[in-house]
Amino acid sequence: MRSSTRQPRRRHTGQAGFSLVEILVVLVILGTILFLAIPNIVQVRSDSEDNLARSRAEALNVAAAAYFQATGRQAATAAWTAAANNDARYVLISPYLAFASTNLAGFMPTGYSVSFSTTDPLRQKAALFRGSNALSY
Repeated sequence: MRSSTRQPRRRHTGQAGFSLVEILVVLVILGTILFLAIPNIVQVRSDSEDNLARSRAEALNVAAAAYFQATGRQAATAAWTAAANNDARYVLISPYLAFASTNLAGFMPTGYSVSFSTTDPLRQKAALFRGSNALSY
């Protein structure tokens, strides 16, 4: 017959694990790193969108130059000045763009726009805007 008395379990004093204080210290360190890194990540994204918009505006200028060269200065100037707005001018030069979108708003990153010269894009390059602020490129 078994005895009804059980022996108490012994705890190991050398158990592996982390204390609450150690876990809190790690969380504070990770929070500090994230607090310092997130603004930099946001700034990098903003800078990359600016660079993309500048690059696309420059591509529009190159496409306009190619259009004028391929069409001939007189015919291209007549078509360019007859175009009613920037979207109509974009349609004229879109065949000279690699990976051109169907419209100007789709070609430019969100929040950016361009305005073409109404008379001669070879003498004055397209103006780039972020919202209502003009950007230089």
